[in-house]
Amino acid sequence: MATKAISLVIGEVRFSYVHVFEPWAAEEGANKNYTATLLIPKDNAQLNALIDKAIKQAYESAVTEIWGGKRPPLKNVTPLHDGDEPKNDGTDRGEAYENHWFLNSKGKSQPGIIDRNKQPILNPDEMYSGCYGYASIAFRGYLNNGKMGISVYLNNLMKSRDGEPLGNAKTDAAADFAGVNIPAYDDDL
Repeated sequence: MATKAISLVIGEVRFSYVHVFEPWAAEEGANKNYTATLLIPKDNAQLNALIDKAIKQAYESAVTEIWGGKRPPLKNVTPLHDGDEPKNDGTDRGEAYENHWFLNSKGKSQPGIIDRNKQPILNPDEMYSGCYGYASIAFRGYLNNGKMGISVYLNNLMKSRDGEPLGNAKTDAAADFAGVNIPAYDDDL
């Protein structure tokens, strides 16, 4: 049985791990999904209160609808993570995550993707890890092989502005090779 989804529009957030034009899986053989990690500034008290309220609503719905009255500690099932904490392997999450909370959102269906003028974004280069915007998401509890938790489902995204690309951003070829001088060869004569 599925719990009631708690829908919410949040923003402005920064997008990371953006895979919204083609489904993606972290490991080969795993189910592919459309994904976007949402970086939420810790100092945005109003936005954080809105997210906390939605998570608590999803938690209460899951307790009564699928967890059979069980109440696992909220900290064990929450989808909201601290960007200042290291990854499971102990490595740092990176500068973009500092002073941010984050939610990993996903969905089986491609999200709607629009710009600040509410026009569709069709070019994948325009929606990238590092840009900013708003996200339409839904929180829903789950029970899977005895494991309880709250998932974040990705509905739609709206890009509000550009930002510094994160991760392995594509570089400009002319800039990469600007300092390379190639000697003349006999073929060039």
